[in-house]
Amino acid sequence: MDIGKLQPEMYKAMLVLDKHVGQHELPKPLIELVKLRASQINGCVYCVDMHATDAKAAGETDVRLHGVSVWQDAPYFSEAERAALTLTESMTQLGDRVPDSVWQLAQKHYGEADLAALVMVITVINAWNRICVTTRMTPANA
Repeated sequence: MDIGKLQPEMYKAMLVLDKHVGQHELPKPLIELVKLRASQINGCVYCVDMHATDAKAAGETDVRLHGVSVWQDAPYFSEAERAALTLTESMTQLGDRVPDSVWQLAQKHYGEADLAALVMVITVINAWNRICVTTRMTPANA
């Protein structure tokens, strides 16, 4: 299904939102790790492929990329990256609400503007994952 053709205005609005959410001061490699982790959780093969590729282009190493799925046990991530990945998992697996401890950990490592940007990045990648998984998008490299 090509949502861009079938609902062009809605799809264009999503692209505009994605563009605006991309205008922040957070490091590109961090954002790609966040998008990769949310996409792994959501089982979005299209986005896993895209964000692993984008992370590599942003300077991420293979070791860190392979470690994202097991980041809690991998020694490759800083405390700030761990806070972002914790928030990503909590927002992506939203059962009841993001626990106070997760929010406080994120606040410890990110100022208000960066934290607001991070929340929006996580929100938008989850929306893209839902679109891509539902419509069975496959990676261009497939």
